[in-house]
Amino acid sequence: MDFWTLFTVLILGAVEGLTEFLPISSTGHQIIVADLLAFGGERAMAFNIIIQLGAILAVVWEFRPKIFAIIKGLPSQRNAQRFTLNLLIGFLPAVVLGVLFADKIHEYLFNPITVAVALVLGGVVMLWAEQRDHVVHIEHVDDMRWPDALKVGFAQCLAMVPGTSRSGSTIIGGLLFGLSRKAATEYSFFLAMPTMVGAAVYSGYKYRDLFQSSDLPVFALGFVTAFFFAMIAVRGLLKFIANHSYAAFAWYRIVFGLLILATWTFGWVNWTAAAAAG
Repeated sequence: MDFWTLFTVLILGAVEGLTEFLPISSTGHQIIVADLLAFGGERAMAFNIIIQLGAILAVVWEFRPKIFAIIKGLPSQRNAQRFTLNLLIGFLPAVVLGVLFADKIHEYLFNPITVAVALVLGGVVMLWAEQRDHVVHIEHVDDMRWPDALKVGFAQCLAMVPGTSRSGSTIIGGLLFGLSRKAATEYSFFLAMPTMVGAAVYSGYKYRDLFQSSDLPVFALGFVTAFFFAMIAVRGLLKFIANHSYAAFAWYRIVFGLLILATWTFGWVNWTAAAAAG
């Protein structure tokens, strides 16, 4: 593994880990950073599948006590059964719409300009959601009913557009639908588990020919890096939301998106050509 490959793997792994569970769009950041690093093609597609698994493993590890409690209580405990059903219901819209439209979205929308526009629009929506009166009907994630889970599940589907953010869609959707900030954030984390694992398994099977044994060191390093930085991001976000709103993330999205659009408008970076080359 040469120095440039090592540097690229560490940067992309860190970007995936830090952004996957923050409401700022991991896919959008990956597209932009990968273009800047000239990391594209089939190897990049396989690499992204692996580092996403590393990021999701961090959430599984962080919430392992609750996961084990739910598994243990499934045969007899009503709360465990309802929580599991809510996850399945919230996951269902992404499965259906993902199978129907994922390829077309990847073909036409996976480019830095789409990402930049989605970042800005998503940031504006996030600011609006934070400034409106927030009436809480559901204080704890265990109190969610199946209609609440279904509505958040449909909100998650907005993240199929790169730059929108899966966590941002589910968290802000949860706030708009009456979940507390803590409940919306925790449900976003738990909903990420079946959604991301399902997407990774589907993509891994679909592009199974891209995985080569010679890439194992690169994949392993990216996996560990994404896991490490995702753990930091998850723990940091849970502490942050205890005393802060999501306005800081909204402003970050807007500024970052406008910066990308400015570099494109004034010709400082030819993002269209970079995306095509990737």
